[in-house]
Amino acid sequence: MSAKFAENRKAYFNYEILEKITAGIQLLGIEVKAVRAGRMTLDGAYAVIRGGEAFLIGSTIVSLQPKNTPKDYDERRNRKLLLTKKELEYLAGKEKLGLTIVALSVYNMGHKIKVELGLAKGKKKSDKRESIKKRESDREIDRTLKNS
Repeated sequence: MSAKFAENRKAYFNYEILEKITAGIQLLGIEVKAVRAGRMTLDGAYAVIRGGEAFLIGSTIVSLQPKNTPKDYDERRNRKLLLTKKELEYLAGKEKLGLTIVALSVYNMGHKIKVELGLAKGKKKSDKRESIKKRESDREIDRTLKNS
C-alpha cells in the first residue's frame, strides 16, 4: 500500500507527460518526518542531471518542528535522486533532446520514499486552452447527469 505525500497538479496542465519514471530521493531524517506529515510541495519542481547524478530542484520541505531544526537547514535545497546508471544515461539523452524532467508526485513504497518523474514536453497556449475547455465541458456533463 502506498500513500501520496505530495503531488504536482500543475505539471499535467503545463506539460504533456510522455513517460513516467520512479526514483528514490535522498533525504535527511527531519525531512522524512516532514514529508510523511505532508509538508512537501512540488510546485515548479524539476530534475536535472549534472556530473552523472540527478538532482531534484525547486521542491520545498517545510520543517515539522521548526524549533528542533538546525539553523543552517535550507528547505529549498537541491536533493539527490537515486537512479541506476542506465536510467541516468537514458534521462540525460532525453534531456539533450529538449525534454524536461518534471516531478509529478512523492509517495512511499514500503518504508522508502519515492518520487515519480515525468519526461515532459511543454504545452503551447492553445493546448492549455483546449485542456480548460475539456475540463469545463466534463464538469457541465457531470452537473447535468447529477441533476437528472
